[in-house]
Amino acid sequence: MITPVLPRPRLRRLVRLYVGLTLYGLSVALLIESDLGAMPWAVLDQGLALRSGLSVGTWSVIVGALLMLLWIPLRQKPGLGTLSNVIVVGVTADLFLWLLPETGVPWIRVGELLVGILACAMATGCYIGAGLGPGPRDGLMTGLAALGVSVRLARTGIEALVVVTGFLLGGTVGVGTLLFAVTIGPLAQIFLPLFRMSENLPETPIRSGHR
Repeated sequence: MITPVLPRPRLRRLVRLYVGLTLYGLSVALLIESDLGAMPWAVLDQGLALRSGLSVGTWSVIVGALLMLLWIPLRQKPGLGTLSNVIVVGVTADLFLWLLPETGVPWIRVGELLVGILACAMATGCYIGAGLGPGPRDGLMTGLAALGVSVRLARTGIEALVVVTGFLLGGTVGVGTLLFAVTIGPLAQIFLPLFRMSENLPETPIRSGHR
């Protein structure tokens, strides 16, 4: 069963959703380009890309689609935002990775890291605030929580496994990964109320490397 495709106000929800997902793709690219440590799921995508020759964005789409298959036994319900998340984040991440120039200048790399984290927090507020369905990675976590696993345990366990696997495959883990992990939750909580479309939208637990 799929949640209502496009509740009112339709145009505002669509704009908020796709601005958020595009901004998320930018944040993925910025953290990778900083070379100071990617966000958890991007570490995995980056590692898979290095091993396979496929792009980071392509692996983001593949992993997102595979995670949605796990929604079936967990009885999670996708929405337009869920399906859009799988495709748009991967496509825009590749686009921005192509557009962003490589740099070895330390202060520029730090700037990319900080702007990337802030962009991710704003993106989270936008796409969750649109109320058109959680990201495939969020749905996996909430599905496990519905089975009785604590949200904290589900989040920590899944992301620890993702980071370790990505690192072993060659993904970049560093101070940026740690800084992202400790700041993204509080920052996203600031932006969520600003972009929430309706007081009746369900609360979505915030985690590192959402989507």
